[in-house]
Amino acid sequence: MEEKFKYEVIKTCKQSGARIGRLTTPHGVIETPVFMPVGTQATVKGLTPEMLKALNAQIILSNTYHLHLRPGEGIVKQAGGLHKFMNWDKPILTDSGGFQVFSLADLRKVTENGVEFRSHLNGEKLFFTPEKAMQIENDLGADIIMAFDECSAYGSTHEQVKSACDRTKRWLERCYNAHKNENQMLFPIVQGGIFEDLRIQSAKDCTPFAKCGIAVGGLSVGEPKEDMYRILDLLNPILPKDMPRYLMGVGSPDCLVEGFARGIDMMDCVLPTRIARNGTAFSKNGKLVIRNAKFKDDFRPIEEDCDCYACKNFSRAYIRHLINAGEMLGGVLLSIHNLRFLTRLTEEVKKAIWEDRYLDFKEEFLKNYKD
Repeated sequence: MEEKFKYEVIKTCKQSGARIGRLTTPHGVIETPVFMPVGTQATVKGLTPEMLKALNAQIILSNTYHLHLRPGEGIVKQAGGLHKFMNWDKPILTDSGGFQVFSLADLRKVTENGVEFRSHLNGEKLFFTPEKAMQIENDLGADIIMAFDECSAYGSTHEQVKSACDRTKRWLERCYNAHKNENQMLFPIVQGGIFEDLRIQSAKDCTPFAKCGIAVGGLSVGEPKEDMYRILDLLNPILPKDMPRYLMGVGSPDCLVEGFARGIDMMDCVLPTRIARNGTAFSKNGKLVIRNAKFKDDFRPIEEDCDCYACKNFSRAYIRHLINAGEMLGGVLLSIHNLRFLTRLTEEVKKAIWEDRYLDFKEEFLKNYKD
């Protein structure tokens, strides 16, 4: 695997310790820090691959649980894998479906062997094991695949989270043994909720199985942001330094800036496209609810200095009209803007790291950004 997957740190900020790295995969090199758009069902909603490339998206995510339900991994495999199926020739990451099984599925039953649950689509009874998750991800053919883990809900007791962490460790070993595809890199997932002792233990449990990347899961699930930052501060000196660290499911601009400062290299979230479909845009001063009446005669772009297609060609007033008229183009244009906002933000982060002034950049950004 070493020749197909490689990670090298090429710059560490003297002021903050944040770093720039290059992750080599079979479908190209990813320069970190990176924000990864989410294409749950083998599509970033409303956007073509060409649009994503124009935004400077380097890698996108798809979801094992959803693609297993439809169209089925067999169809994707028959098509030649996800890359060919969705016409995306850059890297892809698939999650294991663990989070969806624990958050979407009703009437789930967790055993040592796996999780029995019902489909949120039609109520069909399904059973996921670590081996099943690996088989599905293998058939989907992404470059980076995630281990099947047990994600604890926010508010779980120490005893409940410990039980989930212990099971996650045992399932990780089974994932590792079942994973045979040298064209895919398996990332373990550090769990432990907001409990420091469990996070430390989970990081120790995961590290031997991490060959070219490790993930932090179970954050941004309802806990205060201060708790998330505390856990990231705790993990920063513990996680391996010679591989990328992926913080799962986190994508608000302030969290990106804070996460990169704490040693995180990769993040993803459905947030930018979800709020876009609801008529909301990111800006450097915080969110703009474009659907609101105050924008009806505002003929400025969403953001004056933004280089995205939406900002270069359309006004707030026009996009507001589209959103309120139920025209799908409104959500598409706001999705383009929001994703470009985050990729531009990571570009600015990298520039600050190169210039050894990332803490100054972070302070300035957060001073202006009001969530």
